[in-house]
Amino acid sequence: MGAKSVHRRIYGATAAAAVGGLLFGFDTSVINGAVNSIQSAFHLDSAFLGLAVAITLIGCAIGAWFAGQLADVWGRRPVMLLGAGLFIVSSIGSGLAFAVWDLMLWRIIGGLAIGIASVIAPAYIGEIAPARLRGGLSSLQQLAITVGIFIALLSDAGLARGAGGPGSDFWWGLPAWRWMLLVGVVPAVVYGLLTLRIPESPQFLIRAGKGDEAREVIGLVAGSDNVSKRYQEIEDSIENERHSSHHDLRGTALGLAPIVWIGIGMAAFQQLVGINAIFYYSTTLWQSVGFTQQDSFTTSVITATINVVLTFVSILFVDRVGRKKLLLAGSIGMFVGLVAAALAFAHAMGSGKDVSLPAPWGLVALVGANLFVISFAATWGPVMWVVLGEVFPNKMRGLALGVATAFNWIFNFVVTLLFPVLSQSLGLGVVYGGFAFFAALSFWFVKALLPEAKGLELEDETKLGRRQTGRSNEARGTA
Repeated sequence: MGAKSVHRRIYGATAAAAVGGLLFGFDTSVINGAVNSIQSAFHLDSAFLGLAVAITLIGCAIGAWFAGQLADVWGRRPVMLLGAGLFIVSSIGSGLAFAVWDLMLWRIIGGLAIGIASVIAPAYIGEIAPARLRGGLSSLQQLAITVGIFIALLSDAGLARGAGGPGSDFWWGLPAWRWMLLVGVVPAVVYGLLTLRIPESPQFLIRAGKGDEAREVIGLVAGSDNVSKRYQEIEDSIENERHSSHHDLRGTALGLAPIVWIGIGMAAFQQLVGINAIFYYSTTLWQSVGFTQQDSFTTSVITATINVVLTFVSILFVDRVGRKKLLLAGSIGMFVGLVAAALAFAHAMGSGKDVSLPAPWGLVALVGANLFVISFAATWGPVMWVVLGEVFPNKMRGLALGVATAFNWIFNFVVTLLFPVLSQSLGLGVVYGGFAFFAALSFWFVKALLPEAKGLELEDETKLGRRQTGRSNEARGTA
């Protein structure tokens, strides 16, 4: 089999898996354009509105926590199909919700699907891609997320414009905000159909004792000349363990292996810098500081476009520059952008809906927020998922990735829930100052603790992971 044919199969399989990331981005951000209409339709105060938006993230954490375990038992593809089905059900239920509790229930189900997609896509791509391509291919997950965010915001803006406002009636007498939620059925169906056409992960097949199928998949993605070598490397790295358990994650560092804590820290910092405060509330945010409703939708779409374009920077450089250097540069850029936004919002005048930013602070806020998005999109957005997909040893990857991703969603939930309340009580300047503080901490976390895995096969990274877990395992007599 020629190299071009092998590459086409690898790119096709990873792109199909990454569509789960598109749904991830779409479903988490589509609520953006509907927030004000949901608040009006169900008569919600700011605290309950925050809960209605953030409730999805509880489902995300639960879905992420169990996705790795289900993937180790059922396989990667069946769990992807489960996620696609849950996306479809959630989109229909949310769009037709008749009360806020009904909407929240369907949004939790959607969260389960997002949590599953957020774990399975990086795990699958990390296992199917060769080392020389893995960083860029793993970044497709974040590219798909950013495309999903862009499509969601573009869809919201188009529906709002077509109906004359998100609360105005559109097709079949349903208001535009309901259609914003209903259109999620389309990408969910596409995801399910594409999943049916991709091969199962060779790591899972070997664990499941399906050696012949594993060799066939390795031949498809590695070339016929490398089958025996790659098969043996994977089999040796698994150490004859057919199924992993939470016991594998244990260590002496507060009950978990150090490498697991590193993964959790990466997942937490990605949310604590406040990226989703922009993508969940951007339309409302820009209206709150004096932008018109239409200008707020346009600004949100521009921000999402920047997010998509800059993700390509990560794809181009992550395998050349390395994970740590990109992350460190991103932390610096995010800090500068957030400080600028914090200073600008600290000069906001007025209260309630009559808030404005005097010149030149409106421009400073816009530049600072977009510098933050640029820095995040080129570094922490995609690279965090690359790191989580590759840093854990094979034996614990599914479970550890699930645990770390669950924490990502937990911190996402906390930020999303508290953002509208803290913004109202403390002011946007203080809130964005807090995000800047965590951006500064993320720099020192990466510099001090994160191992570099550029250019290593996953089986080599298993050895790297053992350097982090060896002492704790030896203490338990399991190394």
